[in-house]
Amino acid sequence: MGTKPQDASTSPARTGIGTRERVVRAASRLFQRQGYEGTGIKLIAKEAEATLGSVYHFFPGGKEELAVAAIQHGDREFADMLGTGLAGSDDPAVAVENCARLLATALRASDWADGCPVTATALETIGRTSPIQEACLAALRNWQEVLAAKFRDGGFGDEDAEELASTVLSALEGAEVTSQVYRSEQPLLTAGRHMAQLIRSRGAVAR
Repeated sequence: MGTKPQDASTSPARTGIGTRERVVRAASRLFQRQGYEGTGIKLIAKEAEATLGSVYHFFPGGKEELAVAAIQHGDREFADMLGTGLAGSDDPAVAVENCARLLATALRASDWADGCPVTATALETIGRTSPIQEACLAALRNWQEVLAAKFRDGGFGDEDAEELASTVLSALEGAEVTSQVYRSEQPLLTAGRHMAQLIRSRGAVAR
């Protein structure tokens, strides 16, 4: 999937961000939208308004090394988004529904292009014992821990918190892909409501 053309006001080189960071952000966005295999170093350099020489200067290991940095960037970015959504309420059920709503809004704002920052790359490199797979796995574990921490703070025990976090993350990830396909916020909003119901029911059982 292609990216939108940029105007001069949003040109990466005019944002004040350093070259390495521009390259990482461009790679993260392109891998997210069109996958690892479909994204070349030349395209990343072009999107970042950087030279090929500068890309290899910062990433002498080439595309694989850059992919790891891009996934780690996406990991932090998505974790921040989850954290923002979850911070909206002390009630974990309400917080998760808020989070789903925030993800839906962000997805619509990207014209349905910017879903999970690691899914495409993770699926393309599955089965490989590579730093890319390790980075994808670390990202998923990090996001699950963000959710689990919210549930623990909400009074759930460790085991329940971990199980709920895994379930909610899986539901949101799947709903995000479905929202992209349908070009609709509804799958994410529906998943958020049903996850909130699950959290409330589990809380009632725990009490």
